[in-house]
Amino acid sequence: MTATKETPPKMPASRDAANWAKPVDRLSAEGVRGATVDSVTGKRVMGPLQGFGQLWQKTLRVRLDGSTMTPQEVIAVWKERFATFWPKGNHFYAPLAGIVPGEVALLDANPMPGSPIKMSTGILVLYADDESFTFMTPEGHALSAWITFSAYRDGDVTVAQVQALERTSDPLDELTHMLGANRLVTAFWRQTLMNVGRAMGAPDPLVVVEVVCIDKRRQWRHAGNIRNSATLRTMRHTLAAPLRWISGRR
Repeated sequence: MTATKETPPKMPASRDAANWAKPVDRLSAEGVRGATVDSVTGKRVMGPLQGFGQLWQKTLRVRLDGSTMTPQEVIAVWKERFATFWPKGNHFYAPLAGIVPGEVALLDANPMPGSPIKMSTGILVLYADDESFTFMTPEGHALSAWITFSAYRDGDVTVAQVQALERTSDPLDELTHMLGANRLVTAFWRQTLMNVGRAMGAPDPLVVVEVVCIDKRRQWRHAGNIRNSATLRTMRHTLAAPLRWISGRR
């Protein structure tokens, strides 16, 4: 599935309607185990249409040279072991039902490499079939995004791909992106694809990255998204750490 400027992933036809999540008003992470913080239950989903910042399309792909796996086999393993491919220090708590349409996952991510503070948020599995799956972010996530993971054949070689259509959710997240977080997000997915490539049998994976700013405008009508900001919540938690330490000592 390829998303373009201000256009969501393809709408479901009758033959693939089962591959799409059913519309929900509020999310629930009841089917997730292992996470210590649930900051998603009760939230709505937010795609790029509801985000604040500039609109970016990021496409990262890796050719699985040396691998004999088909696109379907790659996606099956990717779904099953999704959390293991993330860079160290980040945690993905998959739903018990697996990566299937309509399920919600939770995650703890490092705002910056090596940071002792975790940003807790999650995703909705918007779409999933044998060759791709798509996540959509909830309110509070740093990005309002659709992120699609897919695999396809290029001649005799299978290619694994991550494609994100994203805006930052609010003015604070837009500021952090301008100061370097945008590059960190791209580096995150680049490292993920390298891990996927090695796991799928490509001994020396080379990730190709394409980043395009599709819309430079900022959607000021959505500046109020900051009231749900996971970034702001993490900053408050960090600033309150000395008080918690003093209280614990007392």
